[in-house]
Amino acid sequence: LFGLGLGTTITFASSHWLLAWMGLEMNTLAIIPLMAQHHHPRAIEATTKYFLTQAAAAATLLFASVTNAWLTGQWEIQQITHPLPSTMITLALALKIGLAPLHAWLPEVLQGLDLTTGLILSTWQKLAPFALILQIQPSNSTLLIILGLTSALIGGWGGLNQTQLRKILAYSSIAHLGWMILVQQFSPSITLLTLLTYFVMTLSTFLVFKLNKATNINTLATSWAKAPVLTALAPLILLSLGGLPPLTGFMPKWLILQELTKQGLAPTATLAALSALLSLSFYLRLSYAMSLTISPNNLTATTPWRFSSTQLTYPLAASTAMTICLLPLTPAISALLTP
Repeated sequence: LFGLGLGTTITFASSHWLLAWMGLEMNTLAIIPLMAQHHHPRAIEATTKYFLTQAAAAATLLFASVTNAWLTGQWEIQQITHPLPSTMITLALALKIGLAPLHAWLPEVLQGLDLTTGLILSTWQKLAPFALILQIQPSNSTLLIILGLTSALIGGWGGLNQTQLRKILAYSSIAHLGWMILVQQFSPSITLLTLLTYFVMTLSTFLVFKLNKATNINTLATSWAKAPVLTALAPLILLSLGGLPPLTGFMPKWLILQELTKQGLAPTATLAALSALLSLSFYLRLSYAMSLTISPNNLTATTPWRFSSTQLTYPLAASTAMTICLLPLTPAISALLTP
């Protein structure tokens, strides 16, 4: 965990490509023991896949920054002017965070991990690459929009047919990242806001699943006997992820669609909004399974045997409250975002 924190901080603090690359590399190496700590074939397979994709992305990033230094004599992160290294770096970072069409590793890797490591992978591991993406602003604008749209669409379509919760969360992650990348060149502050709200919503979702020890949809249906109040709140968390008003998740989507329309990209905004419907459909499926079905039991009174959860409930309570109630703050946040 210390290595994770240090790697991210180094990338945050660096203005030189080599240092940024080193931070990303430390990040990758620090999470590998966390992934492989359960000696389960699935976990080992997921760790290997993760290591290979991250190593490929890091190598591409290093190659692109060396190419940039060779072409322009600049090692500064902000000084990316040549289109070739700029495009290569964007693609390498897209592979690092799992943007479509470079997303195929993410659902597979997340499926092999336990929920805690999966949470770290879905939130903390996105910070360092995002810091770099936000810094190489004047890169290829069409490329970013294409990456964003394909991610939003694939993140919606991919999750439709899944029964495993971790894969559904991986596709949800891809879709949210797509939304962030869409608006990144027009308003980096909205991208940052979307990233933070995504973190809060994902944190609550993972903690709910962790409390119920649920990894597939069928296990969710048995959660009503264990934690009835949480089962009643869970649909709100999921619909917030889907971006429905009056929940927090609506705010970033609203601001992004508004910004895209201002920039004259109405067709892009329409496609993005339609892709949000795809995502919404599988969040609704989860909500239905969780709170509107009672698990099929042979006898009336048998529920699956469970030990009491040892998980702390304060983080869950705080993140759930933020996931559900922050929408009224939108005017204040908009005022802060406008430069």
